[in-house]
Amino acid sequence: MPKVNIGLTEEQLHGVIDLLNSDLADQYLLIIKTKKYHWDVIGPQFRTLHELWEEQYEAITINIDETAERIRALGGYPVGTAEGFLKLGTIREHPNDLPNANKMVERLVVDHEQIIRNLRDHIDQCGEKYHDEGTADFLTGMMEQHEEMAWMLRSFLEGQELDPSGERPGSETKPAVKA
Repeated sequence: MPKVNIGLTEEQLHGVIDLLNSDLADQYLLIIKTKKYHWDVIGPQFRTLHELWEEQYEAITINIDETAERIRALGGYPVGTAEGFLKLGTIREHPNDLPNANKMVERLVVDHEQIIRNLRDHIDQCGEKYHDEGTADFLTGMMEQHEEMAWMLRSFLEGQELDPSGERPGSETKPAVKA
């Protein structure tokens, strides 16, 4: 690893780079799954999901590039092989399984939530253990993006209509209090 003099020890830099490579691996595995589902989704939700997943994998592509560049800025080298992604990643694959659209969405929610949990832990480690607030901030922005993507996917699964008052059917509402 080239010498980088930015106020972090070599041990701190190595620790942060390892965390970032783990995040990079998960993002790559997520983009593979998102693209696969984008290509294979069928049914009445096709257009909605096809377009949503295209937006999401384009955002993840940007995150992948920025993560790799952050690793390089810290003097490290990003993992760049399928073997490395599978070794470092925490996203579960489902080989030879083509689920229906709702199951695809459910699996992507699980994956985004896994990444969010990992990022929370990595943010804490970057700040507390490695004293790299710059990377903690970088990861916070990425976590917020995954939170939004997961929300969009969860919202798709909820799928309950609202009545004209804005309430969900079957929900208990309290009568309005007149002043």
